[in-house]
Amino acid sequence: MFDLSGKVVLVTGAAGAIGSAITRVLHRQGATLVISGTRNDSLKHLAMELTERVHIFVCDLASEVEVNALIPNVEEACGHVDILVNNAGIVQDDLLIRMTDESWRKVLMVNLEAPFRLMRAAALSMIKARWGRIINISSIVGAIGNPGQSNYAAAKSGMFGLSKSLAKEVAKRNITVNCVAPGFIQSRMTEAILATHREEVEKNIPMARIGRPEEVAAAVGFLASNEASYITGQVLHVNGGMAMV
Repeated sequence: MFDLSGKVVLVTGAAGAIGSAITRVLHRQGATLVISGTRNDSLKHLAMELTERVHIFVCDLASEVEVNALIPNVEEACGHVDILVNNAGIVQDDLLIRMTDESWRKVLMVNLEAPFRLMRAAALSMIKARWGRIINISSIVGAIGNPGQSNYAAAKSGMFGLSKSLAKEVAKRNITVNCVAPGFIQSRMTEAILATHREEVEKNIPMARIGRPEEVAAAVGFLASNEASYITGQVLHVNGGMAMV
């Protein structure tokens, strides 16, 4: 197993299916976890499961003030952030011709602007330490688009370019920046679609099944490790072959 002993990891959206799976994998690898999200009760439940090396920071990524304060607060409590996993995301779906300005702005804020702000803050301390890992959880939708999700697709596609650009800026400081792009994964975000269209969705996946959160988490665990030190600016697709891009 990859060893992350002594590393401090911040995971946003940690209470969700994918976020909690990522948290468990990184914790098993020896890291100290900082779990963040808006559902304090769910975060407390996850922290109780982990029992040790875990800190809770409630943060609403739709709030610019709270986002800007998150990294400084974590650094004050833990000293530094070695690994940042931007996992949190929301959807507010509608056809583009009916999409409101508010739905556009909120999805872009949580899914793209908040990760930008957290990356900017975390990169400063990583540069000083001359080591760091930034892993952004994007989506297959960012690569292929999806009707009714123009705001979500724009944000997730934007995450590709954001990650690649920062990767080039910090590579000489031993900092890697990568994306993991899940396909259809069993989670709260996909449960409504899968409840009525599971068979149709699975027909479009060469592996003929929905992915598990743990399979996304395994990719994050690898990219966070020293073994992935020569991998940066990449998008690792975890989608069962649904899109081979």
